[in-house]
Amino acid sequence: MTVSAPLTRDQWLMLVLLAFDAVVLALLELFFLPLRLGPLGEVPFPITAVVGAVTTPWLVLTAAKLVRPGLSFVPLLVWVLVVFGVGLFGPGGDVVLVQDWRALLLLGASALPAALVLGGGLGRAAAKGGARV
Repeated sequence: MTVSAPLTRDQWLMLVLLAFDAVVLALLELFFLPLRLGPLGEVPFPITAVVGAVTTPWLVLTAAKLVRPGLSFVPLLVWVLVVFGVGLFGPGGDVVLVQDWRALLLLGASALPAALVLGGGLGRAAAKGGARV
């Protein structure tokens, strides 16, 4: 097992920025999940699941490239904690996470691809000899 060098100031700042981005994206995806379309608002339109499917894996990939692969789990962990924390114990004790198929779609479309990107990045880092994992 190799001992990796400590993070530089720029790497710490990038990790904090990516974690902050994960918080903002999780909040936006969560609050706009119940969005409906149509003249009477009858059609559910969970566009935030698509946004999460693109942005959450991108945050993990960016953390692996700019910080280090071993810390690329941080944006995903922050995203999951914010979605469950605010979604279940939201502002004023309200349940913000809608309790139907749209919540499962958001979680599956966002967390699953990000977990796949995380596993792929850790696997490539381990294949290179474990440098900076």
